[in-house]
Amino acid sequence: MQILGGVSSGALVANFLVVAGGGGGGSGGNRSSGGGGAGGLRCTKDATGGGGTLETPFAVVLGTTYTIVVGGGGAGSTSSAAGSNGSASSIVGSPVSITTVGGGGGGSEGSPGIGSLGGSGGGAGFDGTTASVVGGAGTANEGFAGGTSFNNPVGSGGGGGGGGAGLAAATASTLVSTAGGIGIATTISGVSTYYAGGGAGSSSTAGNRASGGLGGGGLGSNSGVIGTDGTANTGGGGGTSSGNDGSTNNGRAGGSGVVIINAGITAASTTGSPTLSGTIYTFTGSGTITF
Repeated sequence: MQILGGVSSGALVANFLVVAGGGGGGSGGNRSSGGGGAGGLRCTKDATGGGGTLETPFAVVLGTTYTIVVGGGGAGSTSSAAGSNGSASSIVGSPVSITTVGGGGGGSEGSPGIGSLGGSGGGAGFDGTTASVVGGAGTANEGFAGGTSFNNPVGSGGGGGGGGAGLAAATASTLVSTAGGIGIATTISGVSTYYAGGGAGSSSTAGNRASGGLGGGGLGSNSGVIGTDGTANTGGGGGTSSGNDGSTNNGRAGGSGVVIINAGITAASTTGSPTLSGTIYTFTGSGTITF
């Protein structure tokens, strides 16, 4: 009998973490852009995304091959369009189908400026006319919404951070951009680790540089400092660009996702070269696993 994550039954069951790729950050000119939203997160251990209840471990069928897809991070924006959404991650093997939604891209300076919906939503940028723009919505039980921007139509502003799996990004205040929403900490890998943090929004003024959310969210930019990509294999959202940061105003890429499975036994076979610690398999790229 396996007893994993508080679930006890006569069947062999597997705990899992599935994190999609984070969204890319928005592109800023002289004003502000939004951070990329974190990839959607579903987990059976400690906590799961979007404030939902813990996922239920799935029943393992011996001899069944489970296909693992690890989603890539979305590209940062190079125009007035939002950053690209991240790609989905999944575990699929009949009858199991567990999928998470890629993080939403951050809004750029220019119409419409809104962040895209996703696993967690992208933060908002400046739309050219209004004082504030809302961030993109998150997906239920996977992540939270991106932050609202604050904009001064005369020529400066603070971008909203991307939403995280553990918390929505705050609304930007005056010209200060907001940090990305924090992710979720889980011990499914054997060590408490944060995943799926949102990327930070940008500020058009020097000295106002926001942090990415815990869980791989990229740093924001300000006038003179370039933002950063989301961290690989965390699902963190990408950071941002703003006027005069030396980056040609391009947003930053979201971090790729990750899939972790622990059935309490070693697998009969795997592909895709997952790492193995005890009975814990960590996929940083796509592959398969058969028990």
